[in-house]
Amino acid sequence: MVLRNILGFWKNSSRIRVLATCLAVGAALAAAAFVAWRQGHSPDPVATATQPADVPATTAAEAAPPPIIAQQASVASMIEVVVGRNDTLDAIFHRMALNKSDLAAIRNLPGIRQSLDFLKPGDSIKLTHTDGDIKELTRKVSETQTLDVVLKDTGFEAKMIDNPVETRVRTARATIDSSLFQAAGAANISDTVALKLANVFAWDIDFVLDIREGDRFTAVYEQIFQDGKYLRDGEVLAAEFVNNGKVYRAVRFVMDGHGGYYTPAGLAMRKAFLRAPLEFTRVSSAFNPHRQHPILNLIRGHMGTDYAAPIGTPVHAAGDGHVSFAGQRGGYGNAIVLTHGANVSTLYGHMSRFARNMHVGTRVQQGEVIGYVGMTGLATGPHLHYEYLTNGVHRNPQTVQLPGAEPLRAQDLQTFRDMAAPLLADLAPPQPQPPAAVAAAAASPGPVPATPATRVATAPARPTGAADPRANASSH
Repeated sequence: MVLRNILGFWKNSSRIRVLATCLAVGAALAAAAFVAWRQGHSPDPVATATQPADVPATTAAEAAPPPIIAQQASVASMIEVVVGRNDTLDAIFHRMALNKSDLAAIRNLPGIRQSLDFLKPGDSIKLTHTDGDIKELTRKVSETQTLDVVLKDTGFEAKMIDNPVETRVRTARATIDSSLFQAAGAANISDTVALKLANVFAWDIDFVLDIREGDRFTAVYEQIFQDGKYLRDGEVLAAEFVNNGKVYRAVRFVMDGHGGYYTPAGLAMRKAFLRAPLEFTRVSSAFNPHRQHPILNLIRGHMGTDYAAPIGTPVHAAGDGHVSFAGQRGGYGNAIVLTHGANVSTLYGHMSRFARNMHVGTRVQQGEVIGYVGMTGLATGPHLHYEYLTNGVHRNPQTVQLPGAEPLRAQDLQTFRDMAAPLLADLAPPQPQPPAAVAAAAASPGPVPATPATRVATAPARPTGAADPRANASSH
């Protein structure tokens, strides 16, 4: 039994010896491979020898030079400020955290203080700055000039830049079928020009009472452009209004620095009295073109005319004169009576209140506000009662013959006629084309020509006083 155990252990020991031998051979091979690897990756012996022993070796990444980080320069910023009510440059600089020392330096520049500090709500100021330090300030001081302040090496410098405008002349025509403004809009005429047109003929046409369906008008007026862009409309140079078949013409003429409108014969359009003491745009109801006589929102009485309008609508003096009565007057309520020359007087009743300093003896000018529409006295609604009297006798203010202003002086008449001739030719209706020309135009592949009702002049604007060989139109 013992012998069997010894023989079994010996057999197992032989196997162990074989396994141990294999392990020893493998270990030797691994050691040889490690030695070969170390020799291929060892550092430069010269470099190793020169490196102090107490300084550890560095890797390639640690040995690379540190990256250079660039310092970012400050970038100039541009801001545009729209001036508000009661705004000042000091307030704007404080609000935008800008350098007020720069503002003081700019203000000290010669000749720009007023252009710099005179601000109006809606004005635009462009400011270029770096961290609050001003580099440039730009603002438009007028339609044709821009102030530009730039920081140079020697300090701030200012200059005025000219922005010239171009004036073009446009002729447009329209026919009324519902209202003056609707007809103007259909012909691409602005409300501004329509109002100027009404003011030109305000002494001959009551635009509240007299406008009828089928009335037509022509306007020759300026349009202002800058750098090819439309800015605004300018003056009405000439106009024609056909009201109920009657033709009225007017031409603008500047004399002694003041512009006025005259008939082709040189008679002033301005009369001693306005046809209506209210602006027609303030009358409360719209024009009704389907009535035989379009009075709609006003009631003609035996003694005058009633204009329905909102309470507070300004009432204008029909002519120059002085106040002969101001106060309560029976059924008229709050009333004012103006006395004019040539034994003419006008009465304004049912007003809510009078304008400041309106008392007996006060001098007034035509168009001046004397009071405001109300409904005092015997009034069922807010309106103005207006009367026109000659020698104490009531006259119809819409049809009475009004005295005119002074005509042009003899020495100015020929100059006016030379200037008016081309404008009156523009007012003449366009001549119809012969059928052959119409057919040729229809067959042409080119652009469609502008309609005669809205013709824009392609030639440069004519200076005032320039003559034109075209014939003069018939006079008023």
